[in-house]
Amino acid sequence: MSGMHLSREFFELIKAIGESKSKQEEDRIIAREVVTLKKKLETKGNDGKSSLGMIPGSPHLPGGAGGAKGNALNTNKKKAREFLVRCLYVEMLGHDGSFGYIKAVELAASQSIIHKRTGYLVCSCCLSPEHEFRFMLVNQMQRDLISSNLLESCGALLAVTSLITSDLVGTVSTQVIGLLEHSAETVRKKAIIALHRLHQLAPDVVTQQELIEKVRRMLCDRDPAVMGATLNVIEAIARVNSQPFKDLVPSLISILKQICERRLPSEYDYHRIPAPWMQMKIVRILSVIGKNDSASSEGMYEILGDCLRKAEEAGINASNAIVYECIRCITNIYPNNTLLDCAGASISRFLSSRSQNLRYLGVTGLASIVEKHPKYAADHQLAVIECLEDQDETLLRKTLDLLYRMTNPVNVEFITIKLLHFLRGSTDPFLRADLTTKICTIAERYAPNNAWYVRTITELFKIAGDLVDDGVATNLMSLIAEGTGNEEDDEEADMVLRKQAVELYVCLLGNPPNRMSRVLVETLAWVVGEYGYLSSAMPLDAIIDGMCALLSGSTARLGGGVQSTRRLILSAIMKMVSQYGSCPTAAAKCIDDYTKSSDPDAQKRCLEFQTILTQAPQLLGEVFPVDASLEDVEVDINMSFLDGVVGEAISTGAQPYQKPDDDDDDDDDFAVASQTASAFKMTPYEKPTEKTYGQGMMQGLGSSNMGVAGAPNVTLPPGSSAGAVGPQGAAAPEQQPTNPAEPQLVLRNVANVWGKQAPTVQPPAATVPSTSSFASATTSSASSGYGGFGASPVAAAPVAPVKTEEQLEKERMAAALFGGISGAPPPPPPSTPAQPAAMASPQMTPAASIPQPTPAPPAVVSPQFTPAVAAAPEVDLLGFDMDTTTTMAAGPTMGMLAPTPLVQEPEPVPTPAAAPPAPAPAAPAVPADPFAAAGLLDGFADPAPLPSFSTTQALDSAKFEFHGAPIAPLTITTPQFGERWGQCPHAQSANIPSSTSSSTLAKFMALCERAGLHKVEEIAATNEGIAACMAGGGSSVALIHGKISPLPGGTSSGVDVTVKSTDPQLSLSLSMYLQNMIR
Repeated sequence: MSGMHLSREFFELIKAIGESKSKQEEDRIIAREVVTLKKKLETKGNDGKSSLGMIPGSPHLPGGAGGAKGNALNTNKKKAREFLVRCLYVEMLGHDGSFGYIKAVELAASQSIIHKRTGYLVCSCCLSPEHEFRFMLVNQMQRDLISSNLLESCGALLAVTSLITSDLVGTVSTQVIGLLEHSAETVRKKAIIALHRLHQLAPDVVTQQELIEKVRRMLCDRDPAVMGATLNVIEAIARVNSQPFKDLVPSLISILKQICERRLPSEYDYHRIPAPWMQMKIVRILSVIGKNDSASSEGMYEILGDCLRKAEEAGINASNAIVYECIRCITNIYPNNTLLDCAGASISRFLSSRSQNLRYLGVTGLASIVEKHPKYAADHQLAVIECLEDQDETLLRKTLDLLYRMTNPVNVEFITIKLLHFLRGSTDPFLRADLTTKICTIAERYAPNNAWYVRTITELFKIAGDLVDDGVATNLMSLIAEGTGNEEDDEEADMVLRKQAVELYVCLLGNPPNRMSRVLVETLAWVVGEYGYLSSAMPLDAIIDGMCALLSGSTARLGGGVQSTRRLILSAIMKMVSQYGSCPTAAAKCIDDYTKSSDPDAQKRCLEFQTILTQAPQLLGEVFPVDASLEDVEVDINMSFLDGVVGEAISTGAQPYQKPDDDDDDDDDFAVASQTASAFKMTPYEKPTEKTYGQGMMQGLGSSNMGVAGAPNVTLPPGSSAGAVGPQGAAAPEQQPTNPAEPQLVLRNVANVWGKQAPTVQPPAATVPSTSSFASATTSSASSGYGGFGASPVAAAPVAPVKTEEQLEKERMAAALFGGISGAPPPPPPSTPAQPAAMASPQMTPAASIPQPTPAPPAVVSPQFTPAVAAAPEVDLLGFDMDTTTTMAAGPTMGMLAPTPLVQEPEPVPTPAAAPPAPAPAAPAVPADPFAAAGLLDGFADPAPLPSFSTTQALDSAKFEFHGAPIAPLTITTPQFGERWGQCPHAQSANIPSSTSSSTLAKFMALCERAGLHKVEEIAATNEGIAACMAGGGSSVALIHGKISPLPGGTSSGVDVTVKSTDPQLSLSLSMYLQNMIR
């Protein structure tokens, strides 16, 4: 132990603490140590008084030349530092060591460097910012800062960063600034760090301008260590305000280039990697400076590519850290296609590694790139699925965060099921709380329909209701009560939603789990109490009996059995008794029991209900009205109903009420409050002004020309993509910034914008994406289609290798997970038509006897989400190109009655005839009729267009039917139309060159109304109109946009129609129906 410079007592102390079995045993050890330290830190002088005999340099050291006293004094000098370190152990373990504070202050004034450093260390660790002993150290630090001893100056600089408070900054700032010119590089690098700390404590004493000036000079220091320390200060300042360092980009690039070229001394290398920490620091600074700045980002592209390439070549942990920082920088600065491809390749290498640490880096890097450039995530579908099945909890959590970041309207159902699955099996309270918040967020933001939202939130209440905010339950109740929230909306859809909600909660009431959360019980009580009469699965008297059994059951099923929950259940029982018309025996017993309750509120409710039930049962309908949760309550602020009571009291001699003289302020406050208090603000948010480049690609809208918020994106030329830049770093000039936090289509001044003519470049044919998720999906950047599905093949597809059932199942999961991401390959065919077990949700499915509309199922199991048809032509909602003939690509040619294939099988390509000459612009070619191509119009001449079926009275008066039921009009406004347009992923477009039945806009809108659609708006200035409808009780929505182009002569017009829907079959069928009606 002599080599360890530890006494035996200190060694035994550390050993005893490490071997202690409980906190109590550890406390006993520390208590004995405190007594020992107090005795050894105090010595008695010759006068019998306590002195500081063991502290070196103390004026009270006992004198004497005796040999024994000299040996004891030498021993005390050697042991002084150890005693203070033992005192520090006492403080670290939670006990009071204040008895040694004064000794630490005195030790800081010692002439010995090692004792001085120990004293500074103990003071910085133990003294609070308000402790009075800090003032005693200021003079000593000032002396040490100007000392000629290098070690004393360094010790004082370290003490300044931890001991100086904001009111003491002015006492040492001058000395610290002077040390920036010190001859020793160790002092200079500590001085710049200390100066930054002083600026943080007192920005008015050490100003930012002064600090930036010193930092710029220290960045050019001749010693690399000083330059490296300065980089930490630059990064900290740049994260707050990067503007002062914009002009430092060339200097930072030059430094990074010299480091990569190994121009620094070899002592800065780490495992043959030149100064890896400096490289990472510079890359992080460039990432902050280049964010949303194309001019600054242009100069970074070359050096970032070189740094990434050289780090990739090394292939060790230090170089992997540099690669990760380069990936984050590339995804944060103004985008460049070449660098993004390199970052995607690096992420692929990380994900394919066997090392869990590298896979974690890969998932983290993929999460950073997928927010702004989602197409790079399509190449790693199976890798993400494998990470979801990994046993490493840290990797699993990061993968779940990736799923949350890549959610869009297409894959929200699959991702929500995955998050609910992991939430159900997790026991970590922090992970459960995080997953609960994420599920609530994506469900509210990307819910495909209201019925799905109700089922999902109810399932969340069952799994983790204790972690759900009460506002989520309030929003759910408001949704059920209000429906779509439109005054003119069809009440039928709202009633269907309420019926589905009632059936869902009635099934839960019929078989309640052993434990239910409070929010679930209260939501169940409200829904059943308000709309229990709509249930067809259970009669109302049985529901009342079930609620009474729930109220008298265990507290675990009552969400803890709090009084507020019991009151809600009692109110629900009373409402259902009023709806039923009589009081069942169970309800009467339950109400009678609670008339003796210790809760005064519940007791009062039951007594009043008994009185009404026995004396005035005809008033039950007025006291508990049906579906009156949204009715306004009329409040008589004058309380005129008390006039009779007041008049009677005055007639018996009571004094009239006199308003106090000093009560004017209260009236004013009430008047102001009544004027300012209002309902919800219904005005939309203003369009964000901050430019965020490259964002908004995760929504996966039906047209690749639409951003996340529905803002118009111009059609890019072939070879470019949204959010990307060219080789010079210049972005597409008409790219509109989007805000991913608020998916909303801005439709202000819509009448002045919609007729805008935008030149469109015809995109080249896209190649067939590979069915293998490990291979990159090679598609054209201008290809249409949603999520890469439906790309038109230009050549016969290669024969796919035989895959196992496990591989096919993973690919189906990946296809559902990556739905809506550009470049994702289509899903493989399911092995059986049954739903996979992972997707089943029996807890959320009502009884079989309950009639419910069928919502759109997730893409992983439903053939509706498979590429049954080719991608629809790209349509820009705010700038339609009426000069380009748009026809149905592949969907109509398959025939309405043909089975929907799940994978595009290679078909022989017929040899085309001689290419006809290009038609003149004045006479566009008549598009091929989809019914004729499918062989459904036998007997009609091929060259002649289809006759106008709309001339028959039967079709004019018949509504369009979907799945055997007529569609219903969807009453929405123009802004709501714009919001829903961005949420409908499946688009079908058609161009009718000449039509007489829809030669005017009024005729076209009348045709839509006859088909069963609601006319949203006619835009006469641009000859455009929009309409909306719904099918399946509101589970599927279809939106129609049409534009009329009058032809010379005035008797006919060209018609362009675009249909977008949440259901691919609905958009296809409705589009074909409208084409034939228009013709």
